[in-house]
Amino acid sequence: MKTYSITFLPDNKTIEAAAGKSVLEAAAATGIAVNSVCGGDGVCGKCRVLIKSGKVTAKPNMFLDRLDIQRGMALACQTFIDGDVVIEVPQESRVGGVPQLATEDAIRYGSISGWVGEGALFPHNPLFQKVYLELPKPTITDCVCDQERLYRELRRNRDIGVMQTGLAVLQRLPDILRQNDWKVTVMLGRRGQTLEVVDVEPGNTAAYNYGVALDLGTTTVVAHLVDIGTSKTLATKAKYNSQISYGDDVISRIMYASTAERLTQLRDLVVNDINDLIAGLVVEARVKLHDVSIVVCAGNTTMIHLLCAMNPGNIRKDPYIPTACSPPTIRAAEVGIKINPRGLLSTLPSVASYVGGDVVADVLVSGMMRSEELSLLIDMGTNGELVLGNKDWLVCCSASAGPSFEGGGITCGMRATNGAIERIQLGKNGDVLSCNVVGGGKPLGLCGSGLIDAVAELLKAGCIDRRGRYDRAACGSRLRENESGGLEFVLFTGRETALGRDLVLTEADINNLIHSKGSIYMATESLLDHVGMTFDDLKHVYIAGGFGNYLRIDQGVRIGLLPDLDPAKFKYIGNGSVQGAKMALFSQEALLNIQEQIAGAMTYMELSTSHKYMNEYSSCLFLPHTNIEKFPSLLSGVQKEAEIGVTG
Repeated sequence: MKTYSITFLPDNKTIEAAAGKSVLEAAAATGIAVNSVCGGDGVCGKCRVLIKSGKVTAKPNMFLDRLDIQRGMALACQTFIDGDVVIEVPQESRVGGVPQLATEDAIRYGSISGWVGEGALFPHNPLFQKVYLELPKPTITDCVCDQERLYRELRRNRDIGVMQTGLAVLQRLPDILRQNDWKVTVMLGRRGQTLEVVDVEPGNTAAYNYGVALDLGTTTVVAHLVDIGTSKTLATKAKYNSQISYGDDVISRIMYASTAERLTQLRDLVVNDINDLIAGLVVEARVKLHDVSIVVCAGNTTMIHLLCAMNPGNIRKDPYIPTACSPPTIRAAEVGIKINPRGLLSTLPSVASYVGGDVVADVLVSGMMRSEELSLLIDMGTNGELVLGNKDWLVCCSASAGPSFEGGGITCGMRATNGAIERIQLGKNGDVLSCNVVGGGKPLGLCGSGLIDAVAELLKAGCIDRRGRYDRAACGSRLRENESGGLEFVLFTGRETALGRDLVLTEADINNLIHSKGSIYMATESLLDHVGMTFDDLKHVYIAGGFGNYLRIDQGVRIGLLPDLDPAKFKYIGNGSVQGAKMALFSQEALLNIQEQIAGAMTYMELSTSHKYMNEYSSCLFLPHTNIEKFPSLLSGVQKEAEIGVTG
C-alpha cells in the first residue's frame, strides 16, 4: 500500500501514513490528540485542522462554510490522505494541557487520614506487602524444601491461608536464599483469597514499597503515588485520556472498539497515559520504578474493559451485559503497565454496565453506607451516576448526560484546562461583571462549570426565558444570528479572547445543557420514586468528581440540575474514585467492604425501563422545570416570568 509523508504543525512531527487514512488517525499515530467528540463520525465539528499544503480528499460537511474551505480548513475525521501533506492543528482543536480540576482536586482531597490505620475505620493491611525474613538454614534434621521453609517463616505469627508461588520465582529461589545467607525480602500480593509470593529480593528492601492509586476516567486519568508502609501520598499527577481522539463518551469508544485491532489500539493509548503518569510520579518522588509493586484502579465499566482489552460491545446492547464486573488481579505487565515486572494490577468491582468501580469508590468515601440517614450521591460527567440509600440498602442508576458538562458539544466549549472559563458573573443585558479563567489570561472557551454559570446568569438577567430561548430586547447588541440561522450571544469579542475570535453561546448550546441537566434531575427523582421517597426525605447529598467540586450549588439549583434543598445538605467529596482506590490499596478490609458491603449490596435500576423517567423527562427540559413549585426558593423571583415562559 502506498504511503505518504504527513507533517503536523506547529509540532513539526512527521509520520508515514497509508493512502486513504484519515487525518484524525494520522494525528493520533503521531501522538497528537485532536478533539473528536463524536469519535470520528463527522457530526461534532470539533476536529478542525488547516491543510497548509499537499493533497487530501475531504468529504463535504455542514461545519465548514465556503470561506473556511477556501482557507484550507477541514475536519480531521472527514479528510483523507492522498499525497504528501503539511497540516496545522490549531489550539482550539487540541486535547492538551493538564486537567486543572483533577490536579487541584488531588491537593484538596489528598489525605485519607482517619480512614485507614490504627484506631481508624479500616486497619492498615495492604494488598501488597514486603516482609523481611531471616530464615533458619537447613540442616540434616530440618530438611524441608526451600519453598516450604519460606512459607513456614511467613506463617510464623501470621494468619495466612492459601499461598502460592509462581514457577519463575521458584526457579530463582535457591540461588537467592543461599547467595544472601538466607536473608531476603518477600513480596506478597493478595489475589482474591490467595496470598501470592510475587517475588523474593536479596537483603532487606522492605522499606521500599510503593503503589499507585488510579482513577481511570473517560476524560481524565489521575494517579497518586503512595508509600505503602506509611500510607503517605508522595506525588500526584493527571492528564487527559488519549482515547478522547476517538470519542468523548464511552458509547463512541465502544463503537470504535469494534475490531480486535481497534480494541488493542484503545488499550495501548490509555496504558501509555498510565505509564507516562507513573514515570513522572517516580521522578518527582525520587523513587525507583522497580519498587512500584502494585496499581489499584477505579474506573467506569467501559474504561476497565478497554484497559484489560475485554470486548465492551455488549455494554451498549440490550440487555447491557458487561464481560466482567470484577476482573481478577493480574500482572500489570499483562496489559503493558510498566512497574516492577512482577507487579500487580487490581481493579475495583463494577455494579453494572454503567455503574462502575469509580462510583463504588465514591460511596465508600462518602460514608453513606454506614449511616442510618438517607443519602444521595451524584457523580456527574458524560454519564451521571447516582446512588441512593443508607447502611441497610443501596440502589443506583446511570443517566446519559452527554458531554456538555465537560465542554463537549458546545460551540465554544472545552475541558477544564488553561484558558477555560470556570466562573462567570453577568449583569444587565448579559454584560460580564467578573470572570475566572483557569490559569489566568484571556479566555479560550467554556468548561462545564463556566457553562452552567453562564446559562444561570443569563436566566437571572432575563436574557433567556425558561425554555432557553433568547429575549432579543433583553440581550441588546450582544445577540446576533449565526450562519446556521440560529441565535448566539457574544460573551466576549475576538479582541478579548485568546484565539482572537468571538466567544459565543448559542441557543443550541443552551438546549444541550438543558437536556443534560434534565437527565440528571429526572434520574434523581425517578430513583427516589422507585423506593417510595421524595427529596424531602434526603438528609445528605454528596457531589463527587472533579467537575462537581467546581459546581456552584445555587447555580445548579437555578437551572434545575440539583434539587432545591437546604445548601447545608450538600457536600463535596472530591475525587472519591482515586481516594477509594487508595483505601483499597492500603487495606484488604477496605477492599472487602467495597466488594461485599457496597458493590455486592447495590441494586441497579435501569432508567430505560422506568415509566416515570421516560414519561416525565420532558418536564425537566425547562429552566429549572415546568413545575416551578419544585423550586420554592426561586418562586418569588421567577413566578411571573415562569408563567409567561411556559405558556407563551
